[in-house]
Amino acid sequence: MEKQSLKKVKNKKPVKIDYKSPVTLYQFISEGGKINPARITLLTHSEQRALRKAIKKARRLSLLPACARAYDDFGYPNQISASPFEID
Repeated sequence: MEKQSLKKVKNKKPVKIDYKSPVTLYQFISEGGKINPARITLLTHSEQRALRKAIKKARRLSLLPACARAYDDFGYPNQISASPFEID
């Protein structure tokens, strides 16, 4: 059997990783609530590290659920504004 070589992704668009956008972060979380590994997300080591920190920070701030049961029926979190309160 031959080894299958992993193809490098060329012209990959850079991903903006921000803890305040739970919809973007949800793309990198499995159905069970775990963070997908770099071999699946095709992120570099530094991007994967930044993603891990952003997801953990969003979970601490309750922007993302800590477990899989907190999602709605469709499996997508509601989009939450980064600044939900306005001061007049």
